[in-house]
Amino acid sequence: MNKPAIILFYRGGWCPYCNRQFGELQTIEDQLLDLGYQILAISPQTPAALQSQALETEMKVQQLSDVKLDALREFGIGFYVDDATAKKYDDYNIALTKDNTGTPVLPAPGIFIVNQQGLIEFSYVNPDFKVRPSAKLILSVAEVLASER
Repeated sequence: MNKPAIILFYRGGWCPYCNRQFGELQTIEDQLLDLGYQILAISPQTPAALQSQALETEMKVQQLSDVKLDALREFGIGFYVDDATAKKYDDYNIALTKDNTGTPVLPAPGIFIVNQQGLIEFSYVNPDFKVRPSAKLILSVAEVLASER
């Protein structure tokens, strides 16, 4: 990694809570970039789904597809979706990524701040997908970590 990173795991462009979070983070994007951070957004959606269900944001964020669920596993934030919930998503034409057993998986939304050596210096993960950290909190943490570099 040549720059420290703000890594955001999100459910997909179809998720209103994810879009709201990106809208809030957009208000601090310039400050994060000025602090030297790159901003990466990782979703289990396919690259085609990332294009067709784009995030509702003007952010200069690099969107990455984790269709094989490797990053979710490594960060330990994936969870299985029960059949009834998976059916509801299917009814809305939202295709969930499945693991090698055919079970649908989603990430618990999370934010990680990683230094240039790839070490996690801050993490926030909440299994309640409706609860996200504020942009103010993320900026405060990013400023403290940048001052310690």
